[in-house]
Amino acid sequence: MTKTDDSSFQTKSKKLNQHCVCATLDRPKVMLNLAGLLGDAQEQLVSSPTWHQFFSDVAVFVPQRDLDCMMEIVLALETAAALPGFRQRVLGRAPQTAQINPGPVGAFMGYDFHLSEDGPRLIEVNTNAGGAFLNATLARAQLQCCSSAARIAWADDFHRQVISQFESEWLLQRGNGRPRRIAIVDDQPTEQYLYPEFRLAQQLFRNAGIDALIVSPSELRSSAGALYHDDNKIDLVYNRLVDFSLQAPEHAVLRSAWLDGSAVVTPNPFTHALFADKRNLIEWSDFDSLQEWGLSGEKIELLRRGVPRTVSVNAGNEAELWQQRKNWFFKPVAGYGSKGAYRGSKLTKNTYAQILDSDYIAQTFVPPSERVVMVDGERQMLKVDVRLYTYRGNLILAAARLYQGQTTNFRTPGGGFAPVLISAS
Repeated sequence: MTKTDDSSFQTKSKKLNQHCVCATLDRPKVMLNLAGLLGDAQEQLVSSPTWHQFFSDVAVFVPQRDLDCMMEIVLALETAAALPGFRQRVLGRAPQTAQINPGPVGAFMGYDFHLSEDGPRLIEVNTNAGGAFLNATLARAQLQCCSSAARIAWADDFHRQVISQFESEWLLQRGNGRPRRIAIVDDQPTEQYLYPEFRLAQQLFRNAGIDALIVSPSELRSSAGALYHDDNKIDLVYNRLVDFSLQAPEHAVLRSAWLDGSAVVTPNPFTHALFADKRNLIEWSDFDSLQEWGLSGEKIELLRRGVPRTVSVNAGNEAELWQQRKNWFFKPVAGYGSKGAYRGSKLTKNTYAQILDSDYIAQTFVPPSERVVMVDGERQMLKVDVRLYTYRGNLILAAARLYQGQTTNFRTPGGGFAPVLISAS
């Protein structure tokens, strides 16, 4: 493809995002799909006041070149994370629970991007990335729009890919066979916003011949070197906790199962320390260190273009960061779900003082792209971020989130999850 052709191609996707108001979501089909998969739990989702902000009616258009670039960045990050120097650096600050590596590499890795004018920029990495099962349901309920040539960015055999990654996680630790029973674990799971997703995952596992339970860690017990829920032996834990290092007292049973290997746990503290600790963004944007650790020049260049400069917030740079705050986005090291994150231009001196008293990073601010939606008959522009759900460097599904405000949320009329449509190259 020539440079001129590529520029035209990008312009086409951008124009579609700015002008196409086709409502591609078939909501009755979504409800039918959810009813078949969730049973009574479907009512919990659709009766919620946030239901209409959970899924957006529109799709987001992404050029094939940008998707390819995002996947190249993912592979460069994962290559960097395998370097001994990188591992020594990040594991040196990780808790004790992250110091063991029994083999699993982490199911449902999530890489979040903003699509800038100069190409995709990595914003965050997540090891328990939520939304994949719901987005797969969303992808199956799309109507054709004005760009009929675009295709949904997901694996056609999504269900098979999901089962394969959990089987792979099992084999990496156990060596043979497959798990007979999986526990989907989160604190008070029935009260979680994404509880319907847990039900979707449970049904998918059961359809594949693997028993699956949805449990709180407080319901787990250890007996004779095995993990149990009631009298049911748990072989593998699909970990959805935000206690990433499993250090909370109430997670002691699960922590022990992780440390002694009595259950396969994915994602786990080692994977989180290696990928999703926000301080790792500092290393991924420290190109001198990456070169010293042996990362190839080609991959360093990918990260130079794709990872915004990130620094630790400390006494040495507090004055400079405050003076240049409009250029930075501030995130708590131990944060999740955008909690405690601030765009620098919105900071007050009081909030900045709280940041200085906490453990924060500052990331070069990358404005998100936008997507037009119709809300009550009027056009509105919403912000976009794109999440790639991957396993071992392979794309399982890409999805977007549409929102207003400083960070992603499910409170914006017209916003929510949206499928990513890839324009043909």
